[in-house]
Parts: sequence; structure tokens; C-alpha cells
Amino acid sequence: MISETDLRVSEWRAADFINDKEDVIGYINGLLEQGDDDVLLEALGDIARSEGMTKLARETGITRDGLYKALAASGNPSYSTVRKVFAALGLELRVVPADPAKAQSA
Repeated sequence: MISETDLRVSEWRAADFINDKEDVIGYINGLLEQGDDDVLLEALGDIARSEGMTKLARETGITRDGLYKALAASGNPSYSTVRKVFAALGLELRVVPADPAKAQSA
């Protein structure tokens, strides 16, 4: 039998479970559907860590420390930073009609 002193629990990190572009897309789309902006921005930090901050810093032209600060749970990244991170990840931000019927009448 395992005693409590034998148990070791490590912190769960989403970045450890993001393995490919499909994981990234599913993660982001799922969070967009939830509509929680803070969680979405935190997820960008998870994704950035899974890709490697040094690599993203080089590709975005933003310092590694700047990325860590902007994509931290308490960060407040600019649209430009978010756009650059998406581009470095090989992703685009797009607008699609939420209700195609309403889009036709606009």
C-alpha cells in the first residue's frame, strides 16, 4: 500500500500536453467558444511555452522576457503581440459570421 509520504504530485501544465498544431487549434477554438478572454490569453502563454519562448521571441521580434510578461496570467498583451505570436505559430486570426443569416443582411 502507498502511504501519503510516498505520493508525489506535480503541477499540471497544459504546455506539457500540446504536441502538434491540431492540439493548438483545438485548445484555442475550445477557449474561444467559452468566451473567457483571460483564459484565452493564459492559453497563449501555455502554447508559447510548448513551442519554446526563445524560438517565438526570435520569430516575433519580441524579447523572451517581453513574451513571458505579456503572456503571463497577469499579462495584458497588445493586439500586435497576439497577432505576432499567432503568425509565429503558423496560425491566422479570422472573422467569420456567428450567425450566417444575420451576416447576409448586413
